[in-house]
Amino acid sequence: MSTDLPIRKIIHIDMDAFFASVEQMDNPELKGKPIAVGGGGKRGVVSAASYEARKFGVKSAMAGNLAAKLCPELIFVRPHFERYAEISKRIRKIFYDYTDLVEPLSLDEAYLDVTENKKGNPSATLIAKEIRERIYKEIGLTASAGISINKFIAKVASDYNKPNGQKTVTPEDVIPFLEQLDIRKFYGVGKVTAEKMYQLGIFTGKDLKLKTIDYLDTHFGKSGRYYYYVVRGIHNSEVKPNRIRKSLAAERTFGENLSSEIFMLEKLDHIANEVSNRLSKSKVSGKTITLKIKYSDFTLQTRSKTLPYFISDKSIILETAKDLLFQEKLNNSVRLLGISLSNLNTETIKAPESKSISVQLKFEF
Repeated sequence: MSTDLPIRKIIHIDMDAFFASVEQMDNPELKGKPIAVGGGGKRGVVSAASYEARKFGVKSAMAGNLAAKLCPELIFVRPHFERYAEISKRIRKIFYDYTDLVEPLSLDEAYLDVTENKKGNPSATLIAKEIRERIYKEIGLTASAGISINKFIAKVASDYNKPNGQKTVTPEDVIPFLEQLDIRKFYGVGKVTAEKMYQLGIFTGKDLKLKTIDYLDTHFGKSGRYYYYVVRGIHNSEVKPNRIRKSLAAERTFGENLSSEIFMLEKLDHIANEVSNRLSKSKVSGKTITLKIKYSDFTLQTRSKTLPYFISDKSIILETAKDLLFQEKLNNSVRLLGISLSNLNTETIKAPESKSISVQLKFEF
């Protein structure tokens, strides 16, 4: 890395098997056992799996019946999302003891910019270690961390020594680290893209780095430019402490496939009620209602309508969802319905400007 480059100190904290770990913490009888949060019933889907279950190949988004086949001793546990949110708030409170530049990605992970920090500690590595120790001591859960010069590398690094570990990629180690990295480990490269890269002879960061920007644009469209820069350690996205919510949604997977719109109306009523409650809690409203339909053959369809005004009222959400449901004939029986509200009024409110930090680091990383 050139010593002239402005760099920052970014930490990515990722809780280890968060939902499952909370359940094991709250119920000691589950400790050391393979558990799956959610996934119960013949149509259930796993929300999270403990590391004991992952050894058998059980993972999130997997059908519960498949998970049970892979791990006959698997214990299914009902999710407790309010409890997860409560624990997440306690974890974030620890983060804010070190910096106000915290960007939560979900309940169980966040970026922290500690280039300048409240502790005056020049070592991001030691800060990450201290944060992980506090999470374990004060809450009882383990976390992993990645530390580097930008968000992309920090996120990749946080997965390196999981669970309960951390990895620092210093400025001088960035290029060697990225060159030896399996292309599947690059954040933003999914299964389909990885297969395409393999077909093009791209297996590692070093292989990717040999490709020109025109070559990558040709084969990967807009993403090509992203791949060209991140493999060179260039990722200028700042840690944004004021992330603006873009949408809010709720959905339900049914125990039996539904084949008539009439049977779906009751389900939509419950979903619309949940969306409205979430909007009320978040104190937001939106203009665009989208109906999500997943058919029994797992094909997905969405239908949307944008209103001329912001709404959060259940009755309007439900009536619009009904209109979308009857908009055209269903292609098959339905296994899942969802309603989302986007084009929120949060997007019309400019978030307070956060302090931008972009300085050359001349001290321990």
